Amino acid sequence: MLKLIALEIRKNKLAGILKGVLYANLAILAFMILVVFIDQSEADSTFVSYADVFEGLYVFVKSTYIIFAAILLSKLVIEEYKNNTITLLFMYPISRKKLITAKLIIVFLFTLVNIVVAEIVIGGILVGINHYVNVVPGQLTWSMLSVELVKVGTSAVYAAGIGLIPLFFGMRKKSVPTTIVAAVLLVSLISSGFDEFRLGNMAAVSIVLAVVGMGVAYLSIRKIETADID
Repeated sequence: MLKLIALEIRKNKLAGILKGVLYANLAILAFMILVVFIDQSEADSTFVSYADVFEGLYVFVKSTYIIFAAILLSKLVIEEYKNNTITLLFMYPISRKKLITAKLIIVFLFTLVNIVVAEIVIGGILVGINHYVNVVPGQLTWSMLSVELVKVGTSAVYAAGIGLIPLFFGMRKKSVPTTIVAAVLLVSLISSGFDEFRLGNMAAVSIVLAVVGMGVAYLSIRKIETADID
């Protein structure tokens, strides 16, 4: 399976997507710095603690990489069906299930790893900046840090599962735009809210959506042997 994953990465030149990841992380960092600094000048500040800053960061990072997951699904799966190049892959002496499993593992791990890295790196930079300019009041304690790291891990797993949901919509019409639009609508849904309430912050909602995403992946793998490739 590892060799198959490596072959898929090389075949689709996925290393090139890392440049997009870098640009996305820089954009998130720039936006967070801008928002935090501007927000502090307002009478009613949103970022009154590190927890608020990290919560805002979670929203932007998860939203970004769920959309990235849809782009990757489009490249690895949807375009293969749309262009009928999947037929050539299915001629290889490798089971269809292993092929589609390798593709979905790539998407899942890409989303999970990049969310963890982005949240830790960008969060660390924000903490470092605040150490010198005191943008956010309060102190970051070890107990707070351990709680935030757990949240980073769990949110990454949930988001990686949620990122597989657009596959269901994209495969219905073998459409790349449908896949990406589904991801955007999904992000809008889980990011919507007011004041301190946000749908994506509810653990039950995140778990259910992640399970739905894993269910979509499972059904895609299960049906691949009999699926119509035309």
